[in-house]
Amino acid sequence: MNLFQSLLVLVVAGLAAAWSPSNSYVPSTVSCPDDIVLVREADGLSHNETEWLKRRRPIAKEALHDFVKRATRNFSDSSLVNRVFGGNESHSPVVAIGASGGGYRAMLSGAGMISAFDNRTNGADEHGLGGILQGSTYLAGLSGGNWLTGTLAWNNWTSVQDIIDNTTNHNSIWDISHSIINPDGFDVFGTANRWETIFKEVRQKHKHYNASLTDLWGRALSFNFFPSLSEGGMAYTWSSLRDSEVFENGSMPFPISVADGRYPGSSVISLNATVFEFNPFEMGSWDPSLRAFTDVKYLGTEASGGRPERRGECVAGYDNVGFILGTSSTLFNQFLLRLNTTGMPRVVKRIIGHFLKDLSTAEDDIAIYSPNPFHDTSYVASNYTNSLVSSRDLYLVDGGEDAENIPLLPLLQQDRGVDVIFALDNSADTSEYWPAGASLVSTYERQFGQIGKNISFPYVPDEQTFVSEGLNTKPTFFGCDAHNMTDLSYTPPVVVYIPNSRNSFDSNQSTFKLSYSDSDRLSMIKNGFEATTRNNMTDDSNFAGCIACAVMRRSQESMNATWPDECKRCFQNYCWDGRISHNGSRVQQNNDYTSSFSSSSSSSSKGGASHLYSPRSVLSLFAFVVSVVGLF
Repeated sequence: MNLFQSLLVLVVAGLAAAWSPSNSYVPSTVSCPDDIVLVREADGLSHNETEWLKRRRPIAKEALHDFVKRATRNFSDSSLVNRVFGGNESHSPVVAIGASGGGYRAMLSGAGMISAFDNRTNGADEHGLGGILQGSTYLAGLSGGNWLTGTLAWNNWTSVQDIIDNTTNHNSIWDISHSIINPDGFDVFGTANRWETIFKEVRQKHKHYNASLTDLWGRALSFNFFPSLSEGGMAYTWSSLRDSEVFENGSMPFPISVADGRYPGSSVISLNATVFEFNPFEMGSWDPSLRAFTDVKYLGTEASGGRPERRGECVAGYDNVGFILGTSSTLFNQFLLRLNTTGMPRVVKRIIGHFLKDLSTAEDDIAIYSPNPFHDTSYVASNYTNSLVSSRDLYLVDGGEDAENIPLLPLLQQDRGVDVIFALDNSADTSEYWPAGASLVSTYERQFGQIGKNISFPYVPDEQTFVSEGLNTKPTFFGCDAHNMTDLSYTPPVVVYIPNSRNSFDSNQSTFKLSYSDSDRLSMIKNGFEATTRNNMTDDSNFAGCIACAVMRRSQESMNATWPDECKRCFQNYCWDGRISHNGSRVQQNNDYTSSFSSSSSSSSKGGASHLYSPRSVLSLFAFVVSVVGLF
């Protein structure tokens, strides 16, 4: 389906009726029930998500079954596949995908990774992992990864393949041959007109609601993601997805965007940042510092305790898609501040400079949600301050500022029952812009502080081990044995870690590179496909079968079913064996991870790897103190 057909489907499905009621970027007042309560306690899944899952699960199960059957067709024993997918839906695996931040690098490399999971991609069934995406229940994105997932989801669940096929078309998606700062290249007047249009829209909003640089950033991004919509989707709302047929009938995964809570001038520390999620129904946080969600459709409504202050009146249109995508990537606001170094035309600098005069310098890198939808709500855990709910404004920032650059937390919520997470890492942890597992380390550490008491994450090594053992250059499985993690809050999902690595292209581009030629854009996507598929299965022809084993692992454990020999060999090759190494020497090994799958033996103590990040360590103790007395 090409872009024009996709947009036609959107209109036919009535999606346009769910756009901003003002048909502009400016939110407006609408009628709502007199007794409406906009906020709920985060004590489980929302009713809307639960009902949606009833439609998604059978579709995902069938697609996942097709993939697993194809991937294991040469296995000596098919009994496990038959048991896992043999009709007892409670054992059907729940799959999630998390796409990391990292600017356009993450968007393009992540697109290649996603395309490897998508059976709509040419060659994905034969040389990739086609069907995993169709079998996924959740799809989370953060910053640049969120540009990817947001583009796909809010373009009627288009595919990377379709975007590639329409690259040369007028108004093609992801046309980033010119910088977002200079969208028309040498056409100074075209660039000036684009920015003047953006500023007029944001000024109109700013007359009635607090605005920030994120409004400008989000509007600018939208022209790249929704080029065929009027003014890049100036009236396109996040909540409109719930009325789209492709989402409503469960034909696509549940998209989630991640941002962090922060106040201007404060610092974000991984163990005390409140992590927010946006999904088609709600915005809020599972963290004990908030424990609340609000209906995303009515953001902007003046409310107290979740009840509108003007009975029967709510605000709609505040949840602009670009604004929410920009919220997850506020790190890039600095480009709008570097007026003298961006090469921006003089007229555009004047326009931006004029707008900046209206903003506090303390609000440069935040997204302002004003009024605060959680004002005077009462669900915050008693051991936290009430700062989030007492403020009249809510401040959100780039989801990667807490060092958790892969959006894993929404996928770790026990109520969602995720069995395996594909963690797509396009972070720049090293000086050469390659990942080094830092996000996994931060998420692991988080569970030992008060802010993370309701999550569970597998043991992982430190960043030095990731690099020295080459875990940052190829797929690695974490959490392979549930019985070795009984000291955690609950059994976490298996994590299939897929890092950005060089195959056919130098994909370690700068996070702040804002333009890519068509050739480089396609090369980045191609390289991402190769990084996910072990170089089109040429490095390991059995890799698809190993992925199938990871998908079935938690179901196999819960049923105590026979584990195929092929899966045993796969886990020997891909599961982290618990080794910790420094300066090229392996100095510690966690026997929990080698006892079942590895032929090596070691006399190190039980749970050795976990001792590196024990909650009793000085580092975690310090982080715990900060989490209690810190920002929220």
